[in-house]
Amino acid sequence: MIGVGELFKIGIGPSSSHTVGPMKAAGAFVADLATGGLLGRVARVRAVLLGSLAWTGQGHGSDRAVVLGLAGETPESVDPEFAARIMEGLGRERRLALGGRREIGFDPAADLVFDRLSPTPRHPNTLALEAFDAEGRTLARGRWCSVGGGFILREEEATVSAAAGPALPYPYRSGADLLRMAAESGLSIAEMVLANERVAVGEAEVLAHLGRVEAVMMACIDRGMGDRGELPGGLRVRRRAAGIRERLEADASRNEPRAPHEMMDWVSLFAIAVNEENAVGGRVVTAPTNGAAGVVPAVLRYYRDFCPGAEPAGTQRFLLTATAIGGLFKMNASISGAEVGCQGEVGVACSMAAAGLAAALGATPAQVENAAEIGMEHHLGMTCDPVGGLVQIPCIERNAFGAVKAISAASLALRGDGTHRVSLDQVIATMRQTGADMQSKYKETSQGGLAVNFTEC
Repeated sequence: MIGVGELFKIGIGPSSSHTVGPMKAAGAFVADLATGGLLGRVARVRAVLLGSLAWTGQGHGSDRAVVLGLAGETPESVDPEFAARIMEGLGRERRLALGGRREIGFDPAADLVFDRLSPTPRHPNTLALEAFDAEGRTLARGRWCSVGGGFILREEEATVSAAAGPALPYPYRSGADLLRMAAESGLSIAEMVLANERVAVGEAEVLAHLGRVEAVMMACIDRGMGDRGELPGGLRVRRRAAGIRERLEADASRNEPRAPHEMMDWVSLFAIAVNEENAVGGRVVTAPTNGAAGVVPAVLRYYRDFCPGAEPAGTQRFLLTATAIGGLFKMNASISGAEVGCQGEVGVACSMAAAGLAAALGATPAQVENAAEIGMEHHLGMTCDPVGGLVQIPCIERNAFGAVKAISAASLALRGDGTHRVSLDQVIATMRQTGADMQSKYKETSQGGLAVNFTEC
């Protein structure tokens, strides 16, 4: 199974597949050098970013991510301000502490290559790394694929495979499995996920991780609602969250009837706040990706701040249920925008959030599955076309709309009894097929859609 800790990763923006993944891959390469006793002989390292990593990597900070991974930093622990200092020092000195220990020469202009021509036979997000000794001889080489949500694979591996471990009590692989196992056990989806986690990692550890995830999500919203300025990258996009918050607070202080849509404005604000933080490289949670990091926190904040009877146990049900739904998409389709378009990012996040909210509000397993199905059904075919290769336009607003649609999906499901014609499994299969049929220019290459028509709009 894909567990809570794998799906909800704490890292930095702006992209899980283009930032978190490459950082982890570079770190894995350095770990291989150390394990092989080669670290002390390395004089130079060369990194080649291919496919979508080449086309949009500069806008997504992939070059910075590779450097940080080579320097021994990890997405979970790196301080965004320290990361900026590493990059500034590298620009001046052309020196890098490999793995934080072995100082080597490193010239970004020569040692970081964006290769837009070579094929990527296994996945469109591919990173190749090679280490040389002082005489220029190759010591080691490796190729990794960043397959979405911060997951990485060595290129020779075919798919994400479950790590060896104890047999789990509820080894679901589909929505149908979840419903059948829930009916047989009498447990909710959240309870089955927790039972699996109890065997895999221990209940105390998973509950502690859920607490960290919630804290990072809420802190990200709060930071985003306070920070101002211009987002990096050259599009001159100004941060809007702080201004929206001030106007909403001003409206609330007036002795006038409240607008019916005001609550949804707050939800949009929460999502925008997170994704503006993500765009500047702040600390976020993959949910399931960085590009879609605002949807789940926004809906969770809606549950916490606006739903009567909200409680910590409801937050746990929300995140555990969302884990099950996100895991199904990861196992049976993809959460990579470079592989299936934005339907695999914001669409999956909407499905996860809809299911999580429904569960937190007391839905049956059938209603939860219905909410998840509705959330994805109305994102099918969504392209990934970031303007300038930056996770800004249209990504930030897409998160806001994904959050609002998730709440609507949960509400619709709760109004019914869980009976519906199209199953979650059928929607997941359709999303996978749609992504396979989608032209590559609409899959995080910035070669189609808004990315090329922006100047004409």
